[in-house]
Amino acid sequence: MKRIVIFASGSGTNAENLIKFFQSSDNASVIQVLTNNPRAKVLDRAKNLNVSALSFNKIAFTKTDDVLNILKTSKPDLIILAGFLWKFPEVILDQFPNKVVNVHPALLPKYGGKGMYGMHVHEAVVANHEVETGITIHYVNENYDEGATIFQAKCDVKPSDTAEDVAAKIHQLEMEHFPRVVERILDPK
Repeated sequence: MKRIVIFASGSGTNAENLIKFFQSSDNASVIQVLTNNPRAKVLDRAKNLNVSALSFNKIAFTKTDDVLNILKTSKPDLIILAGFLWKFPEVILDQFPNKVVNVHPALLPKYGGKGMYGMHVHEAVVANHEVETGITIHYVNENYDEGATIFQAKCDVKPSDTAEDVAAKIHQLEMEHFPRVVERILDPK
């Protein structure tokens, strides 16, 4: 059985979707959720689904090996970033090469980089009158949103769409595609 650890910073809808998707899998399961936000709703979502959930601070993540040691103990086959807002430390990336995957709410390389997350992305898409946007699932490297692309899905942006409309379309793409792409990464056929 493949082991998945999810990092999230907020409400955790993607994390919950992944946990539920893999609950019926014979090949993989989400074994742990980690967050940098002790008040994140993702903690409650994980606990309600009987998945271990822990929060950590910036020192534990970037200055000590505390989070790295948690991961070494958990032995994940894949680490998923689902709305996780901190840059991932190279020491963890070095220990888990090609095992850290992120979902980004735009068609990278557009609208990626530091500060480009959530509504910031959707507002920029609308402000620039884009006719399409989407999601990018990619490997994580030492730079924000620059790892190799695994998968992209697109949706139209209408001239009348608000950032909230775009956010809803992106959320739908994430719910539909993210679990299946993770499944294919873990069990390529």
